[in-house]
Amino acid sequence: MKIVILDGDTISPGIWKYDQFEEFGEVTAYRSTPPELVAERIGDAEFVCTDGSQIDKEVLDKCTCLKWIGVVATGYDKVDAAYAREKGIVVCNAPAYATQSVSQHSFALLFHLCHHLKAYSEAVREGRWNAFFWEYPIIELKGKTMGIFGFGEIAKNSAKIAGALGMNVLISTGHPDFSFETPNIKFAEKADVLEKADIINLHCPLREDNFRFINRDSIARMKDGVILINTARGALINEDDLAEALTNGKVAAAGLDVLSEEPSTGDNPLIGLNNCIVTPHIGYNSAEAREKLIEITINNLKGFLRGEFLNRVN
Repeated sequence: MKIVILDGDTISPGIWKYDQFEEFGEVTAYRSTPPELVAERIGDAEFVCTDGSQIDKEVLDKCTCLKWIGVVATGYDKVDAAYAREKGIVVCNAPAYATQSVSQHSFALLFHLCHHLKAYSEAVREGRWNAFFWEYPIIELKGKTMGIFGFGEIAKNSAKIAGALGMNVLISTGHPDFSFETPNIKFAEKADVLEKADIINLHCPLREDNFRFINRDSIARMKDGVILINTARGALINEDDLAEALTNGKVAAAGLDVLSEEPSTGDNPLIGLNNCIVTPHIGYNSAEAREKLIEITINNLKGFLRGEFLNRVN
């Protein structure tokens, strides 16, 4: 039996131990795979592990031996899971492996925007110990309202962190669990979250119904001076509209770990704005999270081989 790993470096550089898969069969591992080589590299393999490679209808039609696709990530929008199901191919993902890491990163972005640590550090380096606070105003989070879109494990963890900071939290989701509510954590309609939040934190999967839902219209409904954090998917945001709002001050600042096109080609309108910080999709990238990610993927494959569909998404 043949196993292909399409993008080992993207998934977990330095952590992959390919011999963990050798007990299942012949393993071919690539550091990364350009789109035009995906089908060719899968070839006649029965099993494939991927993170960012696009496995669409065309690829699935060419790779007729495929039985199982292991998405070594939580989001699986790069795989046409519905068409894979039609062809009898099982698609599994790795949920909740980076809950702590991603929610921690979302707050790292927020703290950076609220405290301007880099700017103050540079001021000290320049000999300006008494850098005036109105140059880089500090924002206290206690009493502020965080609006969270999504209600997966990362969203839940972020809500708890915000609550511990003394913030009020409004959660927008199609699947509320009211037992999760506390005096300062509540579920709310999408419109209320947009209109009442001081900080909006995106923790939702990308779907057809929320593609670029952060756009000129939804931004117009937000408070003046809102802060936006996105560690989910770049395509949740219309980046031209956000850039405009950051430039005119409607949105005070944004912290982004994801972009609509990754890696960025350099012409993204958000890169280089003084009030926008962009990190290269590293929120999941703690060593602890990556080790758990591989463990889940291996267990998914072991489960499939014994007739159990662990973490199946299609």
